[in-house]
Amino acid sequence: MSALKAAAPEVVTFGCRLNIVESEELAREARAAGEDDIVIVNTCAVTAESTRQARQRIRRLHRERPEACIIVTGCAATIAPQDFARIEGVTRVVGNADKRLAASSHSDWSAASAPRAITASEGTRGFLAVQNGCDHRCTFCVIPFGRGPSRSAPADSVIARARELVEAGKREIVLTGVDLTSYGADLGGRETLGTLARLLLKELPELARLRISSIDCIEADADLIDAIATEERLMPHLHLSLQSGDDLTLKRMKRRHSRADAIAFCKELRALRPDIVFGADFIVGFPTETEEMFLRTQELVEECGLTHLHVFPFSPRPQTPAARMPPVGGEIVKQRARQLRALGDATLTRHLAAQDGKTLRVLAERGGVARAEDFTLVRTPGAVAGEMIDICVTGHDGAALLTSLSPLAEKR
Repeated sequence: MSALKAAAPEVVTFGCRLNIVESEELAREARAAGEDDIVIVNTCAVTAESTRQARQRIRRLHRERPEACIIVTGCAATIAPQDFARIEGVTRVVGNADKRLAASSHSDWSAASAPRAITASEGTRGFLAVQNGCDHRCTFCVIPFGRGPSRSAPADSVIARARELVEAGKREIVLTGVDLTSYGADLGGRETLGTLARLLLKELPELARLRISSIDCIEADADLIDAIATEERLMPHLHLSLQSGDDLTLKRMKRRHSRADAIAFCKELRALRPDIVFGADFIVGFPTETEEMFLRTQELVEECGLTHLHVFPFSPRPQTPAARMPPVGGEIVKQRARQLRALGDATLTRHLAAQDGKTLRVLAERGGVARAEDFTLVRTPGAVAGEMIDICVTGHDGAALLTSLSPLAEKR
């Protein structure tokens, strides 16, 4: 959870990267509209805990700013608007379809505009949302109810917003969305995520780095795979939405890939781009998951050579089929989450140790840290944010690489 503050407005954000991008856009629009006492709470519905935290924060905001106009939007507000409307201090609840209009407390709430690319900044990195919504119906996921069907921003809109980020000094752009690999399916099939990545690199030769955020491996198109193999400025790091390493669990989740698909994808990409690093999302304690099923998830981490794990204990969400399936005991779910996170820590440590002695090109960020091309965190005390520098790896602290700045260090 994060908050974007000026004197006014205030935007409080829960949840995913796309929400953070949208929140920055909302803050810009609210300032342009001259709103002087407005708080926008951008909610998340992925887990029951994120929804609970949003309600709690709204109540606290009302106590702290009783005269402020509080507008609630986001996935949780879209799925259960009445729950938020009943909270004292809430002025209006706005669904995701009208999220842009949440920036004004005086809007007439007419229909939202067509999909468009939107941006957010994080130091030296820019985030570019190119897709929204999802056409799939995973049994654990409530997001399609909050985000609607998959919609893609036209390529010309994406290029224009990417150019704005580059002109503002961003050295790296990250493409993001709800179901990013479905990009272009609603545009007549002429464009895919791979063709979009290639187009951006062609149209913006001055862009140092382009990243792809979380993807569904089974939907990765041939152009994307070829671009990863051949485009040096397309960074060698992918975060995969895997969720489980057990085929029966994947079937019950209504995922579109199998265990074998995930292994084959990582093997193919690693053969094409040997320096590529993979992260992945996993849900532990999905209904009916046995110890044997969980063991297969642990084994998949090793078989795919995963480095960065995001582990989520299963959280039943209203309206989803998984909420009606036989649950796994709460303590067992917590224990499995601890085990998988410990495995993730071990694989990260192994990856960090393997970098010892290497010279890496990194992009310095604020706070004395930087990111290598494969997204590994690097401690770079004294480096100036925005500099592209070469560093020598001297060790690690379990979370990040340690360095001595190379004599080759230079601005790029």
